[in-house]
Amino acid sequence: GRLEAVTQQMGYHPQYLDSFLKTQHYLMHMDGPLPFDCRHYIAIMAAARHQCRYLVNLHVLQFLRAGGDPQWLRGLDFIPPKLRNLNEINKILAHRPWLITKKHIEKLLKISEWSWSLAELVHAVVLLAHCHALASFVFGCGCEQDEGLGGRSSLKPLSPRNQCFCEATTGNGCSQELLRINRKRSLDSCMELDSLRERMQRIHVETEGREEMRLLQQDREEGEGQGAKVGVRDGTEHRSDTSAGLPPLADADGEITSATNLACYMQDPDFGYQDFARRDEDQTQVFRVQDYSWEDHGFSLVNRLYSDIGHLLDEKFRMVDGLQSSAMAKRQGCEPSVFKRGVWNYIHCMFGIRYDDYDYAEVNQLLERMLKVYIKTVTCYPEKTNSEMFDRFWKQFKHSEKVHVNLLILEARMQAELLYALQAITQYMI
Repeated sequence: GRLEAVTQQMGYHPQYLDSFLKTQHYLMHMDGPLPFDCRHYIAIMAAARHQCRYLVNLHVLQFLRAGGDPQWLRGLDFIPPKLRNLNEINKILAHRPWLITKKHIEKLLKISEWSWSLAELVHAVVLLAHCHALASFVFGCGCEQDEGLGGRSSLKPLSPRNQCFCEATTGNGCSQELLRINRKRSLDSCMELDSLRERMQRIHVETEGREEMRLLQQDREEGEGQGAKVGVRDGTEHRSDTSAGLPPLADADGEITSATNLACYMQDPDFGYQDFARRDEDQTQVFRVQDYSWEDHGFSLVNRLYSDIGHLLDEKFRMVDGLQSSAMAKRQGCEPSVFKRGVWNYIHCMFGIRYDDYDYAEVNQLLERMLKVYIKTVTCYPEKTNSEMFDRFWKQFKHSEKVHVNLLILEARMQAELLYALQAITQYMI
């Protein structure tokens, strides 16, 4: 139930929600090139780039449930080099995907025993793009405010009129059978959580015991005046600063709490989005869709290297395009399809992706200034989204249409990241 806030918001568009959940389940829980614990750790790395505690905490728990090594949660310095090598492409995809080149791909595929296979890399890239885009949706719809997940409460909770989730997805009330299934799932989750608490409590006690022994040994060595290097055991340096330690996932009572130190999951935290269209830059960098598109190139490549994911992603892209936004379009005096294309192309434009058959003057006509500010913030630096920005232009729209705009942001951003990454992989393969 940790994605309840997200599924409640997407529940305004049940058909899209169904497509999203199928894709997410396939990425995280079905057969694929990557081990299950690595999938969740990659999701943690992706969400941390945008300081999205909601998603980080979700995947920390699922990482442990998948049998992941708790030591990895101490940060990137404690994970296998193969995973750590993914950090660079994660950073670039999250903030400036146009900088991805085939050299980044070569570096990952040709590193002796730490090399990635093409299939593994495609799986990882899809996961990264999925979680970056989902972080935009989480902030855009106010899901990050969930205090139970350590959110910042920057936006008010947005719940679909206290509607039961199965009502949102099926259009019917809860049947007795659905209630029975949900109760069983809740019971199973409680039992699983109890087991996880016990495991984390043991880790907590063992960690405290090791630290106490280390401090005693350190005091003894200092007292004997040996001048030995502090914090070095078995030939490896031991980090004594608490910020690099295990996140406090279990408190003294064994209760699961949130991961507090997201900085340990990323390097170069100052690296962020910069406007693509800068006067001092060579505009030959522009990504032209007629040269490399999802429909003609990306779909077949990703589907060949990671079976069936292309079909699921394509269904999701088409589903969001089919959603209605009549009130927004009417307000701008245009057809819904024209309004949606304006939003989509504006998002792609911010990432340097251009459509030769589109008149970009339409963007300024279709999108009011505050709407553009909101879309750019949620797309490029979602962690900066605030309640004032959210409220200033939302009042005249239905809630379902607000969610629709955030779904457009999610899918347009994800497709933009995938296009750059898949193009680089294609160039490597040629």
